[in-house]
Amino acid sequence: MSFLVMDIGNTRLKWALYAEADPQSALLHGGVALLEDIDQLARVQWHGLPHPQAMLGCAVAGEAVRRRVEEQLSMWQLQPRWVVAQAEAAGVHNSYEHPARLGADRWAALVGARHRLLRQAAGQAPRAAVVVMVGTAVTVDALDESGRFLGGCILPGYGLMLAALETGTAGLRVPSGEVRDFPTNTSDALMSGGTDAIAGAVERMARRLSARSGQTPAVLLSGGAAIKVAPSLGLPHEMLDTLVFEGLLKLAAEPA
Repeated sequence: MSFLVMDIGNTRLKWALYAEADPQSALLHGGVALLEDIDQLARVQWHGLPHPQAMLGCAVAGEAVRRRVEEQLSMWQLQPRWVVAQAEAAGVHNSYEHPARLGADRWAALVGARHRLLRQAAGQAPRAAVVVMVGTAVTVDALDESGRFLGGCILPGYGLMLAALETGTAGLRVPSGEVRDFPTNTSDALMSGGTDAIAGAVERMARRLSARSGQTPAVLLSGGAAIKVAPSLGLPHEMLDTLVFEGLLKLAAEPA
């Protein structure tokens, strides 16, 4: 018996097979595929894996991509289930103006963050948290100590920032650089500017949340490009590759 979770982003699909629908269950297998390669999932990445009893996923890449994934899932004759953000679920309250319009991946990450913080608190009051996902886009979300999602901001990820500068200016088509305190070439200036923009958004959100809650919030980083931001972030933080998966597993375990 096993349970499949899946996160279809704007660039990549991430999947994991767990022993059961529980955030603390054993991870059995996992993988990543670019969206252009998802038609080979059944033949390449999933061939020979144990048959999952069920699945739950989140998808932000659009209906056409989701249908391609569902075709791959047919090898297991699974009934696809996709998360949509709700006003409240799994102990998290959604303050978005239109709750269902919150990205499903953000919703799953917030649920995962809340229950990770509850476990860490071990019966004490959990901390507030800034939940950050750094991918094609960057989201910086505030979760208070009661489990209420207060709101969050969205900004371009590294690729989108660089693409905008390349198309909107002359002479900025340069190789990727390094993050420097005082960049002295264009490549380093671009990478440092992108990193400072993301790190600054996280630090500002943390300050706002700290002022509201009266405590230093946890900062949870996830996403494929989070590793680029982490060294420049002037706050204690935790890197979590499985935050969305943990949220999906918690939502799957909730009563229907």
